[in-house]
Amino acid sequence: VQLQESGPGLVKASQTLSLTCTVSGGSITANPSGWNWSRQPPGKGLEWIGQLDFSGSASYSPSLESRTSISRDTSKNQFTLQLKSMTPEDTGVYYCHAWSKSPPSRSWGQGTQVTVSS
Repeated sequence: VQLQESGPGLVKASQTLSLTCTVSGGSITANPSGWNWSRQPPGKGLEWIGQLDFSGSASYSPSLESRTSISRDTSKNQFTLQLKSMTPEDTGVYYCHAWSKSPPSRSWGQGTQVTVSS
């Protein structure tokens, strides 16, 4: 499975970030599977943002849940992250990643830099 992130590299504070992950070599509806977003701020560790499972059910990090939405377009085999009310603290590299069990695999996108200007 290959994953590719796309979206703006620069957003202004208070705006909503929208990033899309395009999937190839596998289906986002494969049962079972999970389609995730994580991020890594500069100088800090990796932070999980949320997941959309094969059925379309979403789960989010409690610290980000109030600002986060993950949706999908099954016709395009894509899933999208929206993060509202961006601040400079949201600056970092954003990754989409996935797991599946049939066959077992874990895949990561290359990551995309997002910078929030104040």
